[in-house]
Amino acid sequence: MTLQLGGIHHLTAVTAQASKNLAFYTQTLGMRLIKKTVNQDQTTAYHLFYGDGVASPGADLTFFDFETGPEKRGNHTVSRTGLRVDSEDTLKWWKDHLQSHNVGTSAIKERNGHTSLDFEDFEGQRFRMVIDAANKVVPWHKSPVPAEKQIIGLGPISLAVPQLDRTEAVLTQVMNMRKVRTYPATSTTGETHVFEMGEGGPAAELHVVVDPTLAPARPGAGGVHHVAFRTPDQDSLRQWIARVTQAGIRSSGEVERYYFTSLYFREPNGILFEIATDVPGFAADEPMETLGESLALPPFLEPRRASIEANLKPLV
Repeated sequence: MTLQLGGIHHLTAVTAQASKNLAFYTQTLGMRLIKKTVNQDQTTAYHLFYGDGVASPGADLTFFDFETGPEKRGNHTVSRTGLRVDSEDTLKWWKDHLQSHNVGTSAIKERNGHTSLDFEDFEGQRFRMVIDAANKVVPWHKSPVPAEKQIIGLGPISLAVPQLDRTEAVLTQVMNMRKVRTYPATSTTGETHVFEMGEGGPAAELHVVVDPTLAPARPGAGGVHHVAFRTPDQDSLRQWIARVTQAGIRSSGEVERYYFTSLYFREPNGILFEIATDVPGFAADEPMETLGESLALPPFLEPRRASIEANLKPLV
């Protein structure tokens, strides 16, 4: 059987205002804080994970808390993150809900094969809500958003690049994605190419927007750090490591993140990709019932807990 990615695992973005970020994603968007930890490579920064009621792979939207200016939009980056909901009625509910919280939205209409609603968070992080009729919400019972209206998970994810050829080669020949359609880009002069993984559908789509007229993006708050794709376990991850290495792509090799094991590499336009295991998951060190309620540290950081906590800003 051909090695296949299962879809989007998580997406990690950047905030410069962790407290406001926490309030927006848990109260306005109604997501569950499933892990409050730190950036394992820069432990003075929070790493906040938001997800569904049981921290399902594919539902994780995460943020590094970096002291940085705003992102300058452009090429060589993730340009928009999809959030899946169950119906057009739910999209209409979200439009009213977001506007009642002073969050501007687009009209609800068909975009790129999906009925959708666009909006941005307070730092300009760009989102597109789309309908996913194939999957169901796993609700967080403490969410201020009604259970049936909550976010199912992530996808599709959009990339902005100036050239397609080498990126397409990596996506199709190395990562075994399938190119399924193209459509005109709505906000640029370019074209968008849609690739899918595994069983397909919005949870497993990558939309690559090609526009050579855009300047390179400058990383910052409101931008995206990397996107991660799903693989079941460490055995399959090691097959991906061998495949990426055989293709001549420089990578991190196997990286133990405790909640999952990862492989990092950059596609030819410089966007950071991660392949991450579904296991062991976020309940590895906390009961499912109390995920995110206290600062969690993987075992290799636990001896430094006192100094790490001393260097973190209060979240509330």
